[in-house]
Amino acid sequence: MMAYGIRENERSLFIYVILFLWLGLLGLFGAENGTFAAAGFKQPLLFGAIVSFGLIAVHLLLEKWRFRGDQFLFPLTSMLSAAGLVMILRLEPDYAMRQSIWLFAGLAAFLATVRLLQNYKRLEDYKYIYIFTALILLLATILFGVEAGGARSWIDLGIARFQTSEIVKIILVIFLASYLEEKREVLTEGTRNLWGIPVPGVQYIGPLLVMWGLSLVLLIFQKDLGTALIFFGTFLVMIYISTGRWSYILFGSFLFGLGATLCYFFFSHVRVRVAIWLNPWADMEGKGYQIIQSLFALGSGGTYGTGIGLGQPNLIPAVHTDFVFSAWSEETGLAGAIAILIIYCFIIYRGFRISLAAHTGFGALLAAGLTSLLAVQTLVIVGGVTKLLPLTGVTLPFVSYGGSSLVSSYIMLGLLMRISAEG
Repeated sequence: MMAYGIRENERSLFIYVILFLWLGLLGLFGAENGTFAAAGFKQPLLFGAIVSFGLIAVHLLLEKWRFRGDQFLFPLTSMLSAAGLVMILRLEPDYAMRQSIWLFAGLAAFLATVRLLQNYKRLEDYKYIYIFTALILLLATILFGVEAGGARSWIDLGIARFQTSEIVKIILVIFLASYLEEKREVLTEGTRNLWGIPVPGVQYIGPLLVMWGLSLVLLIFQKDLGTALIFFGTFLVMIYISTGRWSYILFGSFLFGLGATLCYFFFSHVRVRVAIWLNPWADMEGKGYQIIQSLFALGSGGTYGTGIGLGQPNLIPAVHTDFVFSAWSEETGLAGAIAILIIYCFIIYRGFRISLAAHTGFGALLAAGLTSLLAVQTLVIVGGVTKLLPLTGVTLPFVSYGGSSLVSSYIMLGLLMRISAEG
């Protein structure tokens, strides 16, 4: 007989996840001018039942396996996925079923990571294979990729498009966790003094320069400012966590700023992004239209929002991908926007707790790196749609439409929970 009780906290939280999903679907059905209202009640009923079954099935499998990993991460991320599905169903009903299929693929990848990766520490032994694989994937994207949303970061597989950077970012975090753990002492203590400051030799600063070069390659050839910023930002956080030295942060920030400045003068697409960020009103009917509509949506929501299905977020181009946070904020208001951000804060908090409790240096750095990756990506996209940062076009983890992003996010979740099971 299957024993229950190992994951009681998770089961209790899932009551709220399922309730939240169904309240969102019923609210969407009841909206008078919602695009979903005319579809009839059977469609939301079936959609909600399928998604609920998938999420509950994963919980029951974790219970059956008596998995002792973190009990808060999966309900928190499921809440984000539920919010994303409700909004995508409201914005682009045709894409909602596709997103649910990708959700099941992500859940399968999550279960595979948790079940098959019994000893995550073995990942440390193949770090140079990882970096070689990452470079091959990026090179293949540059040579054979297709452009979407202004960035050349997709490979067309015929039946679907796949964004290679979503897998590359996980590979790079694993590589960096392994490399930084191996070279931690040298990177911290240094091998020589420069003006009284201990610095490592050039051979040990190599990863910093490689990451800088990789970020510039993404920026120049793939026109992918968001991924470049996420990669380099995550790397700086990881090297600081590994060494505790601000000099790496300052030097790395200087390098990225220098590279971005050079790209600004040499490449027109970088200048366009910066110009839109500084003053979108100068071209409000053209390139600035998207961010301006996002700002209007954020302002229209007020404190409590217009109500699910009662706003006008479809005025924003590509709203279901890059601007789903703006749509959510318009229809749930400042309260809903803060609620989503609080969920991300809880996830980040749990991730760093897992890092602190890890039994090995590699596990601590890997958990910290994956958590930092999630945090930086969330900051970049939320900052972009609110005009705090230049618009980058990356997805909001677990929420935005996008199969590659959703699957990679659930793989990261699986890695975090596997580390927590041994912590």
